[in-house]
Amino acid sequence: MAGKKEFKKISTGLPRWAEVLGKGFNRLPLVDKWHPWLRPDKTNMRWLPINEDLEMPGDTPVPVQLLDKFIEEASHRVVVNPCGCRKAYKCKNYPIDIGCLMMGDSALEISRFPYKEVSVEEAKEHVRSAVDAGLVPIVGKARVDNFIFGVKDRKRLLTVCFCCECCCVTRFTQLTPVEKIEPSFVKLDGLSLEVTDRCKGCGACVSACFIGAIEIVEDRAVIGEYCRACGRCATKCKQDAIEIRIEDPEFMEKAYEKIRAFVKYD
Repeated sequence: MAGKKEFKKISTGLPRWAEVLGKGFNRLPLVDKWHPWLRPDKTNMRWLPINEDLEMPGDTPVPVQLLDKFIEEASHRVVVNPCGCRKAYKCKNYPIDIGCLMMGDSALEISRFPYKEVSVEEAKEHVRSAVDAGLVPIVGKARVDNFIFGVKDRKRLLTVCFCCECCCVTRFTQLTPVEKIEPSFVKLDGLSLEVTDRCKGCGACVSACFIGAIEIVEDRAVIGEYCRACGRCATKCKQDAIEIRIEDPEFMEKAYEKIRAFVKYD
């Protein structure tokens, strides 16, 4: 991974007004202490990598099975349709009708978007449709969702957002200093990414990275500290040059316990 001095963050790809406003807001003194969307005690989200070639030790479960566990335990499961982000940006790359999966008692309090309560099997099918479409699941407690969906924050709303690199609101996290991202938008424990010698510097991974964490240096991809290990870059790489591994056989149980510590959904 590139160190702070040698890594230069690429263009965000966001509208200029949003980039200026976002960077200014996120650098205000103590903004992460008083604004509920940024406070680490109110948000804890983790990306689940979707790469088919994900290397795992022994019989470690694939990350999507973590979502199955949440789905099976949830008191309620609702699918929001359409996806607000992809509809707003008129997404041309991914299905607009694959929206967020929200779980817990508060999921039934959603007031600003159309939703449908679904069964366990329907929820699992929705997850697999999203992954098959190339969307990356991000799961956990997101304080901003209480505002977006018009739900009082009682810590009883578990979010599973299926993110695309071109439209998802998670793109705006790239405007936040990395030290403020770490506590709330956490890399999944026990995950690592490596750029191998197969890399030709084509740049496919750069355009696929939602947070602008990759650049090409001397004809080779370099992954910087903003990386959240979502695995999309490995999926998009035409040379299969980016390897993503789960090195900790207990990664799923650790992620499960940390997410449960932030939100009650069963």
